[in-house]
Amino acid sequence: MVRLVLMFALVIIQHVYGRRPPLPPLPMKDGCYLVSPELGLFRVEGEAVILAFPMFKRVLQVRNIAPLTAKYIITKANGTEGVIHQDEGRVQQRDQQLWFLPANASDSGEYTCTYRNETYCVTGSIKLQVYEGTSVEMKKLSYPIPAMVGELNVPLRCPIEDFKKPDSVIKWYKDSSSTDHQLIRGGSFRRDNAKLIIPSVKRSHAGVYTCELRVLIGNQQYKVSRTIVLHVEGVDPETPTPTVPDLSMTSNPGLISSSSYTTHNTPVIQRPVIVSPLNGTIFESLHGSGLELVCTVLTDCQVADSTEVEWLVNDQSVESSYLDRRALQGGRRVTRVSEGCQIELRLIFVEMTEEDEKTELKCVTENQGGRQEIVTLLQLEDSTFTWVVVGAVAVSCFLTVVSVFLYVLCKPRRKKKLDYILARQNSTF
Repeated sequence: MVRLVLMFALVIIQHVYGRRPPLPPLPMKDGCYLVSPELGLFRVEGEAVILAFPMFKRVLQVRNIAPLTAKYIITKANGTEGVIHQDEGRVQQRDQQLWFLPANASDSGEYTCTYRNETYCVTGSIKLQVYEGTSVEMKKLSYPIPAMVGELNVPLRCPIEDFKKPDSVIKWYKDSSSTDHQLIRGGSFRRDNAKLIIPSVKRSHAGVYTCELRVLIGNQQYKVSRTIVLHVEGVDPETPTPTVPDLSMTSNPGLISSSSYTTHNTPVIQRPVIVSPLNGTIFESLHGSGLELVCTVLTDCQVADSTEVEWLVNDQSVESSYLDRRALQGGRRVTRVSEGCQIELRLIFVEMTEEDEKTELKCVTENQGGRQEIVTLLQLEDSTFTWVVVGAVAVSCFLTVVSVFLYVLCKPRRKKKLDYILARQNSTF
């Protein structure tokens, strides 16, 4: 009897406490369940923008309303209801995201994502604000990060997960835009993939940081950037004034006490070396074809992250040159070799044109140990020579076929002639 009572009590406890409490019901409007609005998005005109609905997707998953592969419809709330964006054009819907390639100020507004089937209708919303480049409100566009003086290894992360790839090359600028070319190159910073790390925070590190990435989408290059504001609290410690030893207090003026003078052996950082391409190399490619160049740099592994490698076009950055729309710099890769660490940086051409003839390309590398650069040239491959080779091969193949045909055609005739001679000989005998 006691055992039955205990078992019954256990069943009741499991029934009451073993289940999760029911989820609160969603509000409804016009026959659709409403999900809480997403966090507003603030972006700059002229850049690629991806509009996503993470909270909306999460609600559907938790409530088992729709599978992950369900189809969604994203519309703009201010006057363009019912417009379904295709997977082409400047504004494209890709699964549960809306892509702007690039975004315009007129794209600002409220967007609604709707999932509807025979049983449910669920909607979520997000507000997008696209600012013109000349009227950017930095407070709304920036990501604030606090730090204290003396704090070690403070990372600044570039929040561009939607566009970032393992081989993406992200450039960092401080207190300026990329047009001022005030690029962060080592110094008191370290690079760790997509992060900018401050080894020891000082008051001078406070300010506005901009991370920038160039992405290639459908053979078209787009800019993506984010702004981070670093707030630093505290006061830098005072630097002690170095003291000069008093030689008159020593018994031997030529000797200095070891307690007042020490020698610090600091490692010497070697200058990075460009292994390939060689200086003066000429790269040839046919008109309209693509081309990929790789700059390989050898350096010490301890400074590999802070070693900058960059391609220049006619002494300008790729983004500032006439190749901005047809070339993409990226694919930085660091590998360890027997001599140290090897850095590879690619320059990818979508297509070559007559305009690229005799274009000067430079690979430049620099770190605390020094700087090196090499110069290469672009050249269109002579298509006449190519057609001559193709024609020669075609003629050779044609002559070979004709020779085989003639050989096969003539061989039976010789045999008939021989049979005729033998027949005459036999008849004579």
